[in-house]
Amino acid sequence: MSIAQNLKEIQSQLPEEVSLVAVSKTKPVSEIMEAYEAGQRIFGENKIQEMTEKWEQMPQDVKWHMIGHVQTNKVKYMAQFVNLVHAVDRLKLLKEINKQAKKHNRVIDCLLQIKIAEEDSKFGMTEDDALQLLNSEALTMLPHVKIKGLMGMATFTEDEKQLNEEFSRLKHFYDTHQKAYGFSILSMGMSGDFSVAIANGSNMVRVGSAIFGARNY
Repeated sequence: MSIAQNLKEIQSQLPEEVSLVAVSKTKPVSEIMEAYEAGQRIFGENKIQEMTEKWEQMPQDVKWHMIGHVQTNKVKYMAQFVNLVHAVDRLKLLKEINKQAKKHNRVIDCLLQIKIAEEDSKFGMTEDDALQLLNSEALTMLPHVKIKGLMGMATFTEDEKQLNEEFSRLKHFYDTHQKAYGFSILSMGMSGDFSVAIANGSNMVRVGSAIFGARNY
């Protein structure tokens, strides 16, 4: 199927309240434009410089989400335009995002990445670390960032029981603290597991290969 057909198929599976981030990392602008012309406006990238190059070439109504691990020294390249940073896992990074956002007179929306997977390769904070950050005086000193919610990456597995356990744990943490911190976004689920994530309360999914086909890493 074409990218437009794949996109339509994915969208047909999403409840109205679930936002779709089309993960366009490593894909050329020509292919991303196919998704754009089919109505998609939110795209996710995991490398800041690649995202910046695409931002310069793509229409200005695209919302760019940084979904990968963020190197502090690269924040300055995306501060002018990034719509949402999914993978915030340390206070130092928030401070840098705040510093660079201030230069552009912006408030940049962020998600705290909570480690829910068993794999050591996945980044993220513990729930205790996240609460410590959310309650810290340091966060009150960062007016150019806004914590909008949480993000999690499940273990890469076909074991649906394990996926349910990991996603439901993050949803419980989200629900417990949503009111206190004004959370509105729970970003869980990718091409292989987004249906399980949605069943567990995700309202934002990050789907790449199911839209664009196999990725060339």
